[in-house]
Amino acid sequence: MTLKKRLITILVIALCVGGVYGVGKLGITIRQSEETEVEDDSLFGHRETIYIWYTDDALTDYLNSVAVSYSEYQSDVRVIPVYTSGREYLETINQASLNTNETPDLYIVSNDSLEKAYLAGLASEVRLPEGVLPVESMYPQTAVNAVTYHDRQIGYPFYFETSCFLYNETYLMDWARAQIEAEIDIAMAEEALQQLENDGEPNENDTNADAEYEQESAISEETVIERVEQTLPDTIDDILSFAYEYDAPEQVEAVFKWDVSDIFYNYFFVGASIDVGGVNGDLSNSIHIYNEDAIRCLRVYQDLNQFFSIDTKEISYDAVLQDFMDGKIVYTVATTDALSKIEAAKAEGNFAYEYGISMMPDVSEELSSASLSVTQCVVINGYSMKKDMANDFAVYLTQYATDTLYSRTGKLPVHDSGDTYTDPNKNAFLQEYMCSVPMPKMIETSNFWVELEIAFAKIWDGEDANHDLKALSEKIMGQVTGAEYLEEYIEMPEEVPEEEEYVDEELTDEDSDGGEETSE
Repeated sequence: MTLKKRLITILVIALCVGGVYGVGKLGITIRQSEETEVEDDSLFGHRETIYIWYTDDALTDYLNSVAVSYSEYQSDVRVIPVYTSGREYLETINQASLNTNETPDLYIVSNDSLEKAYLAGLASEVRLPEGVLPVESMYPQTAVNAVTYHDRQIGYPFYFETSCFLYNETYLMDWARAQIEAEIDIAMAEEALQQLENDGEPNENDTNADAEYEQESAISEETVIERVEQTLPDTIDDILSFAYEYDAPEQVEAVFKWDVSDIFYNYFFVGASIDVGGVNGDLSNSIHIYNEDAIRCLRVYQDLNQFFSIDTKEISYDAVLQDFMDGKIVYTVATTDALSKIEAAKAEGNFAYEYGISMMPDVSEELSSASLSVTQCVVINGYSMKKDMANDFAVYLTQYATDTLYSRTGKLPVHDSGDTYTDPNKNAFLQEYMCSVPMPKMIETSNFWVELEIAFAKIWDGEDANHDLKALSEKIMGQVTGAEYLEEYIEMPEEVPEEEEYVDEELTDEDSDGGEETSE
């Protein structure tokens, strides 16, 4: 059966069962009988029907329940969710809009597709209903940027995806407690030695009692938690320092491991150093990929291969997350799906640890990081004859019905109408999202992510970061300008290894000969 025939079949079924969502039951699908439609019309009279399309089956039950609740709020409108394949999604929507009577009135799509949708007439500028607060006051600026195209708001932010820093809290708590105990032991030994020097032989009973009391009172849970928070890395260098100091349990195979083959988990290295399309990701004259900071960031990335040897051809995100849940990794980079997967494993007894989420560390003290984010948006179809109805439901869906979005789908809402973000781990993802870089919308740069991923893989395996970034920029700029584009080569200053810098700083007149020998 062709795609068109499958689409027509779906829409015919939807038409036949148009009244099923007004009967006040949750979870009723569109595959209902015609008898239900007759009963619905007799109870409620004629109602207008609007269709919302989506591609993620995880949303099915949630959207069905929201459609029911909306019918109670707006009794003269019936909403029918329609699940369809994600392949050639916009093309399918366009085909349905032109060739059927059941035009998709609104649909869910990622923000990077908004330019394509708008230029095809499939996305219209939204209008906030009277009394609804403007988007700028309801959503983080990242979300506003994600749905803005050439100063027009052409969608409502719904839920998001980004990457965060995931850590084994149990391991860090044990390490912090051991560190504090060692510090107390040293302090007690120094104090005892000082007492011997000052007063002679101490009273053994008093000393032991004081020692036990001091140790018990010092190592409180709050103290350990505070040390863990101090231990969480602010920069990549902090991760390396911890790896040097950490006495890992036997089952730990890596202090830090992540999917180096996927740009979504690598992008934070260069996210704050490159610009593809400006803040809204829609300006072809605002592309700055090849620059000194980006080269330096990629060199830091490359250097990590010496410390955390990871094969780009063998690694995968699912395998890394499983290793984390098996207790083989202390730190990793994860997306929002990790939350539900870890909680499910915990409930089944397959995850024996506590965990935590924090924002991504910076590349260095001088070089910031920024994760990549994708915002799923609710868009009003430009071909819909019921734009006002569709717009009202879009506002309801994204601003007033998100309290159960995470619990029912595992998706984190951009705007939370409940208490989702009282959980610190979920809130960490929200904070990271607020500082993230939205996927650009420009059609001309749609292959940028594939090309950047290839460049990252080459650089990880030892190729020159300067050369590869220059080549990438020239390729993308050539696509945007429609002509051959050459970047002026950036001469990077020679970097002095940190160990040599340290030796130079520590040299004295007495050991300068040894210092020179070490430098050689």
